[in-house]
Amino acid sequence: MTSNFKQAVYKIVASIPVGRVMTYGDIAALAGHPYAARQVGGLAHFGPSDLPWHRVVNRTGDCASGYYGGKEGHKQVLEQEGFNVKDYRIVDFKERRWLP
Repeated sequence: MTSNFKQAVYKIVASIPVGRVMTYGDIAALAGHPYAARQVGGLAHFGPSDLPWHRVVNRTGDCASGYYGGKEGHKQVLEQEGFNVKDYRIVDFKERRWLP
């Protein structure tokens, strides 16, 4: 992927409001590459730690196993932000999903 894609992903992630989430695929599509969800995941894993990566989940609202601390670490950070997470899935995912 190009550096333009990477910068677009970072900008989108930075704009996710508190209490809302996006999927890797949502971000990839908004960044102009709808089939690059895995690349977004790679950027999440190695990208700037000051971005709210905890607000990025998979297409079904599940926590990411690659998140720092695994699914349990992801769940804890989401719960600290007020999300209801059961079995590593956001309970009200459809309502919390942000599609700008």
